Amino acid sequence: MPGVEEYFVVTNFPSVLRERMLSPDAIFIRGDDGCIITYQDYWDLSGRLANALSEQGVKIGDRVAVQVGKSVEALALFLACARLGAILLPLNTAYTSTEVAYFVDDAQPAVLICEPEKLAVFSTLCRTILTLDDNGGGTLLHGPSPLFEDVATTMDDPVAILYTSGTTGKSKGAVLTHGNLVSNALALVEAWDFTPRDVLIHALPIYHTHGLFTATNTVLLSGGSLLFRRKFDADDVVDLLPQATTLMGVPTFYTRLLAHDKLTRDLVRHMRLFVSGSAPLLIETHRAFEEKTGHAILERYGMTETSMNTSNPYGGERRAGTVGKPLKGIDVRVTNPSYGIGMIEVRGPNVFQSYWRNPEKTAAEFTKDGYFITGDLGSFDEQGYLTISGRGKDLVITGGFNVYPKEVEVEIDALADVVESAVIGLPHGDLGEAVVAVVVGRKGAPEIDEKVMIAALQTRLAKFKVPKKIIAVAELPRNAMGKVQKNQLRATYGRLFQS
Repeated sequence: MPGVEEYFVVTNFPSVLRERMLSPDAIFIRGDDGCIITYQDYWDLSGRLANALSEQGVKIGDRVAVQVGKSVEALALFLACARLGAILLPLNTAYTSTEVAYFVDDAQPAVLICEPEKLAVFSTLCRTILTLDDNGGGTLLHGPSPLFEDVATTMDDPVAILYTSGTTGKSKGAVLTHGNLVSNALALVEAWDFTPRDVLIHALPIYHTHGLFTATNTVLLSGGSLLFRRKFDADDVVDLLPQATTLMGVPTFYTRLLAHDKLTRDLVRHMRLFVSGSAPLLIETHRAFEEKTGHAILERYGMTETSMNTSNPYGGERRAGTVGKPLKGIDVRVTNPSYGIGMIEVRGPNVFQSYWRNPEKTAAEFTKDGYFITGDLGSFDEQGYLTISGRGKDLVITGGFNVYPKEVEVEIDALADVVESAVIGLPHGDLGEAVVAVVVGRKGAPEIDEKVMIAALQTRLAKFKVPKKIIAVAELPRNAMGKVQKNQLRATYGRLFQS
């Protein structure tokens, strides 16, 4: 890494990282396997990965699809792609081969990186397939030099494609630029007062914007460090709290920590910040956590297409049930309000460039004055705090993951003796929302067997998309135009998971 005395031309994410690097010898990662990775180590690792990809013919603008377990090497693939000018395409490890095939067909990556045990299954999906296991081994890392001359890119160049959910059709690839990610990370460093003294417990997955970008880049561009865990485990996190200053998580993290008998005020007295996102945090959870620990969880609002948009204040009142105020440099408005609630629209340097190879959909999602139409409904109170009231597109967010109903409904409707189905999200104390399917069976057919149906869906869908409950009904409620009224279903079964 160049010394701090050198002059940097800030043009992209890697150049911003180099400019803000005060101490290459500072620790960036402490892993759950005992590894200690300095900022220099991390930079060198990204150089080796960039060289490995370059040797496979990856060049500027090429997509690199990745479906691997969480590891330091997997995390460093983003920086490697950024330095190479390539575009990272992270894929949920729960996706089946059928789902991965769709993403590969749509994005046409130059390379697909998978776990060694999946090589045979994925062998026909991509021209070049490399492997990477949880310990950093595999065919991806075979002795390339850490020295790599970064490819010249700009803040407007794409650096990642994250596939996002809707309510109809297939997933869309949101194209994020260097500038999108840099601007958002720096806004969060300022808003949440991150410094080199911060130690963040990182127990989030890294195929999702929360763990891959929000948590990692905020720490990376502030000079702090990560306690890097391959997965969330309440016992493990409780043991780590005395070493940490901050925690970012989904609501599920906090419900499970609340249930832990070792979580006390004394244990977290030194902690600076608890952040929650990716799914709605129940007001009850917010209040119970503050009562037990003395800390008010900071809830914020973001999307795959925009990263973070709003946040409750670090130094002010954190209001339960709200997602705070717009971050610096970001405009958020509510349009066409009815009884105060309307469509949330966002404009700023954080907003994605386009949907991958889908100009029609991109154009349809932006207003003439440049605001992105989020599809979320909400309202501002008199003090400027935003409350999310619901999603106009019926998107389900479960455990921090997006599920769009149509994809699940297609798989259910394809099962024997099913006439039709409607998939909805219902409030769930642990997951935020649970995926639930309301199903109409064929007349005269055997009664729907929930266990058999769920088992069949598990072979076609990622685990988080499989319904937690299947409800058999004689017919679905419809309006005068014949459209299924999912709001009625949510009202009818809304307390299904509440005791």
